[in-house]
Amino acid sequence: MKITQIELFTVPPRWLFVKVSTDAGLAGWGEPIVEGHAGTVEAAVREMDEYLIGRDPRAIEDIWQTLYRARFYRGGPVMMSAIAGIDQALWDIKGQWHGAPVYSLLGGPVRDKIQVYSWIGGDRPQDVAQEALAKQALGFTAIKMNATAEMHYIESFSMVEAVVARVAAVRQAAGPDFGIAVDFHGRVHKPMAKVLARALEPYHLMFIEEPVLPENNEALREIAAHTSAPIATGERMYSRWDFKPVLHAGYVDILQPDVSHAGGISEVVKIAAMAEAYDVALAPHCPLGPIALAACLQVDAVAANAFIQEQSLQIHYNQGNDLLDYLADPTVFDYQNGCVRLPATPGLGVTINEDAVREAARTGHRWRNPVWRLDDGTIAEW
Repeated sequence: MKITQIELFTVPPRWLFVKVSTDAGLAGWGEPIVEGHAGTVEAAVREMDEYLIGRDPRAIEDIWQTLYRARFYRGGPVMMSAIAGIDQALWDIKGQWHGAPVYSLLGGPVRDKIQVYSWIGGDRPQDVAQEALAKQALGFTAIKMNATAEMHYIESFSMVEAVVARVAAVRQAAGPDFGIAVDFHGRVHKPMAKVLARALEPYHLMFIEEPVLPENNEALREIAAHTSAPIATGERMYSRWDFKPVLHAGYVDILQPDVSHAGGISEVVKIAAMAEAYDVALAPHCPLGPIALAACLQVDAVAANAFIQEQSLQIHYNQGNDLLDYLADPTVFDYQNGCVRLPATPGLGVTINEDAVREAARTGHRWRNPVWRLDDGTIAEW
């Protein structure tokens, strides 16, 4: 079996899909995307053609090593996301070839379902209590919300009180057993991250996400001293080598690699195993499309330390199109009692509605995250 063609589809709301075709009639799908940089990643995937056309798609590890090591420059969001999409598609093909879900080829599942959480509140969080109740009514048992909009290095206490009031409202509305994750989104700098982490302590958070930017991970030691809430990070870390110093430092409780950013299924399974060796949990990042979620579930199936999965149904980014729109069978992600069952069909376990993808790609997208400025005119972290 040989790879014969690589096709790319930029589809709304902000996704990029790749289809890898073979001379055996099998095709696999992947989702190589850096949100806001779809064209850049598309170009990176196209540069891989000469390393892929004519190769046996079942040689996944050797292809991964070739794409990662043989081109001298490596790592980073663009190149690792390009590799990730190809890797997902190759696993999809291999699973179909063997008539088995990908997780069966990775040693077999350790679970039959995994808890999922839903987003509330948007970029500038508001009305979070009512949104939390709405998600709870749909059967979700956990949510994630942004802590705050833009923040100075040092902020007024009234802004801290506003963050606390929003989280308190969710806790009061949804009850003591409802999971609440608060995403600092790298918007908060170390001085205020310490203050917020301590102020949120009474609300028994499921985790605090990305309390500082990953380039400031050394600050996690100090932040961890101000809270008992588990600290999560990893969506902007792209390989096992990026995660190695964080694990060694010992101040992270949950790793959040993104299966569409961190080298695909092959790499995230290795990151999960590294995390397990440090007694650290896994919660893959995935505010993306259906192929990315299907790939995450393959990892969740075999990672004993995976405990919850992000998913994007009705997330505030999904304007015009949503998670299920490009699936031939949307019931594959049938959330029940706050969980999703593992896909049972061969490969990634999802069938893409190719006609819908090709039609949507005629429109495409130019999604960009907003550019925020503080009240003094300086650029703020989004």
